[in-house]
Amino acid sequence: MNQNEILEKSKEKRTKCIVYTRVMGYHRPVESFNIGKKGEHKERKFFLEKASQNNAA
Repeated sequence: MNQNEILEKSKEKRTKCIVYTRVMGYHRPVESFNIGKKGEHKERKFFLEKASQNNAA
């Protein structure tokens, strides 16, 4: 079973997910962005910050 078949089979169980992002100190839904801002959001690169290592002796 491929991905599309799985999605169609469970379509009635799915709900809309609203994605928020932080803009200028407050949270705003991405769906309210204009076309240019939506494109910019898609191009963002996400990273995981490594935990700092405290080697104090």
